[in-house]
Amino acid sequence: MKASGYTLIEILVVLTVIGILFGAGFVGYRDFSRRQALAGAVKMVQGDLRVAQQSALSGIKPTGAPCAGAQTLSGYYFRVVSTSRYQIQAFCSGGSITTNDVNLPPNITISNPSPNPILFKILGMGTDIAPGGTSIRVTQGSTGNYIDITIGSGGDIK
Repeated sequence: MKASGYTLIEILVVLTVIGILFGAGFVGYRDFSRRQALAGAVKMVQGDLRVAQQSALSGIKPTGAPCAGAQTLSGYYFRVVSTSRYQIQAFCSGGSITTNDVNLPPNITISNPSPNPILFKILGMGTDIAPGGTSIRVTQGSTGNYIDITIGSGGDIK
């Protein structure tokens, strides 16, 4: 009678191949996940820049003491507060009011633009950015990867 089955060597070879495939797949997934986290943070910052720009273009005045009543809206600021936090503020004749306060995801940092804050002026009057524009760098700490967001003096965001 002949016994059938797998030898120890065959089982070890199969387990080694499975381990190699799993390791390669995990590294690929981890890199993909990191790239997506950085791209998501950049899209969030770009979206908030556009919200500030559109709010200024529309002349939307938020409710609150500095902008209430006869106070006039001058524009919206995009202010980098720290390497992990930024704010959108309405700037009125009575002062400024924060409309959005954002903490970036862990391991993501943002650079200070020049000028900081960036002022999006009301009714299509542009920004306070010098000709040639400015850029904001969003960096992922663990990989060192970064993406630059550029803002032109006319307010174009890329």
